[in-house]
Amino acid sequence: MAQTMELVRGILIPFLGTCLGSACVFLMRSRLHVGVQRVLTGFAAGVMTAASIWSLLVPAMDQSYEMGRLAFVPAFVGFWIGILFLLLLDLSLIHI
Repeated sequence: MAQTMELVRGILIPFLGTCLGSACVFLMRSRLHVGVQRVLTGFAAGVMTAASIWSLLVPAMDQSYEMGRLAFVPAFVGFWIGILFLLLLDLSLIHI
């Protein structure tokens, strides 16, 4: 039971933080200066880039350590598949 509560807390805390952050964006969207919006967008992009490198790519390379010099290949290929998938979505979806 204690593990279940830890799991629920571990899922709910980031979920609530994301929901509150996005609610602030929707509520303040028309009030923020364009320059402030750009700064906040750049900050969010930097945070997500750091999160993808330190929380995803580095652990992936650590897990494939047994491959020797080619340990970076699975992470590199997966990273580029993700980039190309997002690019495909961006090009194929209708923008509002």
